[in-house]
Amino acid sequence: MIRRAITPTLLRLAEGFPVVVLTGPRQSGKTTLVRATFPDKPYVSLENPDLRLFANEDPRGFLARYPQGAILDEVQRSAELLSYIQGIVDEQRTPGRYILTGSQNFALSRQVSQSLAGRAGIVQLLPLSGRELMAEGLLANGLDQWLFTGGYPALYSSSVTPGDWFAGYVATYLERDVRDLTSVRDLITFQRFLRLCAARTGQLLNLSSLATDCGISQSTATAWLSILEASYIVFRLTPHFANFGKRLVKTPKLYFHDTGVASFLLGIQTPEQLATHPTRAALFETMVVAEYQRARWNRGEVANLYFWRDSSGIEVDLLLDEAGLLRPVEIKSGQTIAGDMFKGLKKWQTLSASPAEPSLLFGGDGTYLRSGVRVIGWREMLDEACGQF
Repeated sequence: MIRRAITPTLLRLAEGFPVVVLTGPRQSGKTTLVRATFPDKPYVSLENPDLRLFANEDPRGFLARYPQGAILDEVQRSAELLSYIQGIVDEQRTPGRYILTGSQNFALSRQVSQSLAGRAGIVQLLPLSGRELMAEGLLANGLDQWLFTGGYPALYSSSVTPGDWFAGYVATYLERDVRDLTSVRDLITFQRFLRLCAARTGQLLNLSSLATDCGISQSTATAWLSILEASYIVFRLTPHFANFGKRLVKTPKLYFHDTGVASFLLGIQTPEQLATHPTRAALFETMVVAEYQRARWNRGEVANLYFWRDSSGIEVDLLLDEAGLLRPVEIKSGQTIAGDMFKGLKKWQTLSASPAEPSLLFGGDGTYLRSGVRVIGWREMLDEACGQF
C-alpha cells in the first residue's frame, strides 16, 4: 500500500472525535486507507445491497452487530444510520468509534451537519500527491507523463493504461454518481459539459459562456458545476480582495482536482501529445494549485488559497495565506525563465508591501534566487508544497 500523507490527520481526529468522516472522489483510496489505518475495526460496505437493505430497514439491529463501532463505507447510501449513530455516541463518546467514508460530498456533508454536528471530525482524501508518489519511487521522470497520468492509485497499482482507466471512470461517474445526485437525464450533454469544463481549467469561470457553448441554461450550468464540485472533480479558486486603488477581478477560477482526468476529457492520448497541447500551461497550473490544496487538506487544514488579478490583466496565480501573511506564487510551465515572468509578482509586491518572499514555480529543475524571487522547479515544489511526512 502507498503511504498516504493524510494518515496522521486521520489518527489525530480518531483520538478526539467519536466519529471520523473521510470523504473524497471515487477510487481515491479511501477504503484501502481506513482498513489499513484501523485494522481492528469491522469493515462494512454499504455498496453491498444486502447489507444496505438491512441497514435501511433495521438501523438499530444493524448497528447492534457492531457494539464497539465499525468502518462504514459509502455511508451516504444509508443516511438514516447517522441519526442512530448520533444517539449511540451521545450515550458513550468513545473516541474513534465509527469511521465513515463517502464519495458524495453534497449528500454526506448535509447529512453529517444535520446528525453529527460537533461529534465528527471530517477530512478529505484526494488522489495521490506528487510527494506521495515520490516517496514510493512512483513519480514519473517527466512532467508531461505526470500531468497525463494524474494521481489515482489504480494507475500505479496495475498495468491498466490511463486511457482505458479514465474511460471506465468517467462512464461509471456519469451513469451512477450523477444520477444519484440529481435528475440529469441528458448524459450526452452532461459529458459535453464535462469536456468544456476541462477546456477551461486554470481560467476565470464564465458560467454564461460555459452554458452557451454547451447549449444549456445558466441555471443548469450552475447546478451541474455544483455536482462536479460535490463529486471532487473540480473546485473553484476565489480571488483575494484588497483595496489597492484599482478595480480587482472578483470572478473565481476553475480547476480540476486531477490533471489525468482533465487530460482525458481534453482528448489527450499520450504524454507526447500533451507536451505540445495548447492547454499544457493550464494543466501545469492546475497541477500546482491542486497540489497545494491537497497538501493542506492532508494536514486537516482549510485550504486558504487565492489568486489575485487586477482589471488590466496583471495576475498572481496563487496566494498562500500563512497565518494571515500572504505569500505570492507565480506558475509557469516553461523550462526557461524569462524576465517578464516576474511582472505579476513585482506588481503585487509594490501594491501590497507584503514582506513574504515571492516564489516562481516552473517546469524545469532546481531552486535558486533571482531578482528577490525564489525560483523553484516542479520536483522541488513537491517538498515546498507538501513537506516531509
